[in-house]
Amino acid sequence: MPEGDTVFRTARHLDQALAGHEVARFDLRVPQAATADLTGQTVHSCTARGKHLLLRIGEFTLHSHLRMDGSWRLYRPGQRWRHPAFTVRAIVGTTAHEAVGVDVAEIVLVPTRDEDRIVGHLGPDPLADDWDAVEAARRVAADQRSIHVALLDQRNVAGFGNEYAAELLFLRGILPTTPAADVDTTALISLAARTIRANRDRADRTFTGVNRAGSTTWVYGRANRPCRRCGTLIRRGELGADPTRERVTFWCPSCQRDVS
Repeated sequence: MPEGDTVFRTARHLDQALAGHEVARFDLRVPQAATADLTGQTVHSCTARGKHLLLRIGEFTLHSHLRMDGSWRLYRPGQRWRHPAFTVRAIVGTTAHEAVGVDVAEIVLVPTRDEDRIVGHLGPDPLADDWDAVEAARRVAADQRSIHVALLDQRNVAGFGNEYAAELLFLRGILPTTPAADVDTTALISLAARTIRANRDRADRTFTGVNRAGSTTWVYGRANRPCRRCGTLIRRGELGADPTRERVTFWCPSCQRDVS
């Protein structure tokens, strides 16, 4: 699942392959930008902001969001793609590499000066140079909703998705339904930053320290299976800002408690 660490690695790979080179192929397969052409422009950089990817070309920024299933893949020009052509929504190529956006949920092209229109609302990003842990903890603590919902709100802190929320709350021993105002958000955000930074350079994300398939999480995706710590069966529920945005939650009823 693409979360902040996945997007960070994607941006780094694209930056290493494309930055400093001239665009030889530019193809956006979305109605609102289908006629755009940045061929001949120089790729300046590719960077991540939370779950958002910003590819800066000439005076423009190509913004993309991977959502649940999206990815950017690198090929050599002329190399056969390992996915159906109809899933491709963007191609940015140089003479040496082609970056292909597959099943990308959002593609928007804006002048770089207007990037804040897209990412200006985001909270502090633990993988960014300007990370502000104090501000992130303050925003989460000020949220009137449950800690699970507050941690997922990208306006509070950028980059954490459902898997991170479930695992971090288990590691801190907090029920996902606990009001955010009752949580030690300073400690939680500190753990969150350390965890996502540890995972950003790993090919496979892990919360347990074990990289073996099926052993990387404590509770996420493990409903009705024994807790790795105490043996109690993991429970599954749903929480969201409203009924249309509910996300699946996982927790251990013995290891996690309401701290209020």
